[in-house]
Amino acid sequence: MSVSSAWVLNTARLRMTPVGYRDLPDLVRLKGDPRAYALLLGGVRSPVQTAEELAHDIQDWGRHGFGMWAVRAPRGKFLGMTALMHRSDGRGVALRFAFLPEARGFGLASEAAGAALNYAHDAAGLTRVIGVAREENFASRAVLGGIGMSQSGTFMRGGYILYVYESVRPGNAG
Repeated sequence: MSVSSAWVLNTARLRMTPVGYRDLPDLVRLKGDPRAYALLLGGVRSPVQTAEELAHDIQDWGRHGFGMWAVRAPRGKFLGMTALMHRSDGRGVALRFAFLPEARGFGLASEAAGAALNYAHDAAGLTRVIGVAREENFASRAVLGGIGMSQSGTFMRGGYILYVYESVRPGNAG
């Protein structure tokens, strides 16, 4: 599959490209780090799990026109990921993000997540996008609220309270 230039996002400080096999070493490092991935759905991943997920992530772009972006500094340094993914529980398309610990505290997650949310509504035509964060994941909840998503509910999973945020922009084709 070739990458559409419409899928590449650039912000003031970031370059976001659809993930490909070239990103596997960086994704293994990110998804294997409990400081980056322990609070995400499914938790820390093994290298094999990461490779299997990457194959699906690549296919998502061809199927849906959205998926996971590798987030890099302009000179190419890998910082993390941001994604738009269909949730397996049927709640809808969710905005996800995770950054390496050394890339935190600079507003990069908000910058990348905001760009992905705008892409979801403006380019992918999605009218509703959700974000889900564990109750104790204050950083992710701050990002979701900070990019304009509103808390819309809670649910329990695996003994944890999860907060649901949503962004609704009527009038799009999605």
